[in-house]
Amino acid sequence: MILFLGTSLTAGLGLDPDSAYPAVVQRTIDSLRLGWRVENGGVSGETSAGALRRLGWVLTDRVRILVVETGANDGLRGLDPDSTRANVVAIVREARRRNPALTVVLAGMEAPPNMGRTYTARFRAVFPAVARAERLPLIPFLLAGVGGVDSLNQADGIHPTARGAAIVGRTVWRTLGPLVASRPAGRQTP
Repeated sequence: MILFLGTSLTAGLGLDPDSAYPAVVQRTIDSLRLGWRVENGGVSGETSAGALRRLGWVLTDRVRILVVETGANDGLRGLDPDSTRANVVAIVREARRRNPALTVVLAGMEAPPNMGRTYTARFRAVFPAVARAERLPLIPFLLAGVGGVDSLNQADGIHPTARGAAIVGRTVWRTLGPLVASRPAGRQTP
């Protein structure tokens, strides 16, 4: 099983659940007959600290790939990027402690530009730094090609439309696809 641990971006706030990007990934898996099951663990409003607290509730023995999408709400709230980094590292290490065979994929996030150049640069650096230090596959920016594009976002300017979520699903698949294809679903435990 592939678990997406994330925020409202993962949950698909404002969308039919079948339009959220994890559902897009599931349809891609199904079309390729890879046999993996996707679980959407997105929660609206959650910070990286909340994701860390929730990890133990959602990470079961059946999860073989964990996609961590967190930090968007940290950036929107102007939380300290060092705290975000510490939380993301703790999520990765706790997940690996619970299941050393687990593959963890990290989704990069950016802070909104209104937070100032210094803050946005510090925040942007968190995800590649964690990916390098923890040797993780990195989705460079979850919302690449979608963030800031009015026609691909809902009226709030933050959450993708169904069309935007489809693009996010393809962005995620570019990193996730080779990992899924290299590990046949038959090797998963029930």
